[in-house]
Amino acid sequence: MTHEAVLELDYPDPERAGRVARSVRVEAGDIEGDRTSAAVDRDGATVVVTVTAADTVALRAGVNTWHGLVAVAERCGGAV
Repeated sequence: MTHEAVLELDYPDPERAGRVARSVRVEAGDIEGDRTSAAVDRDGATVVVTVTAADTVALRAGVNTWHGLVAVAERCGGAV
């Protein structure tokens, strides 16, 4: 993997960040392909999604996918 994008998402409090992180972290192993991978971490009230990819096309697709997953978790209040 030669390309990387890091999404740092700040929330009002660590509890909300934790809910969002738990909601999307389960997807990390399920949606990875041959050209992309992702990791989800949390540091206090910040969720960090790191997307790595073999090429820029795969990176763009991976970032779009993870941005969408986080957006859904946020709308649902990070339900998990």
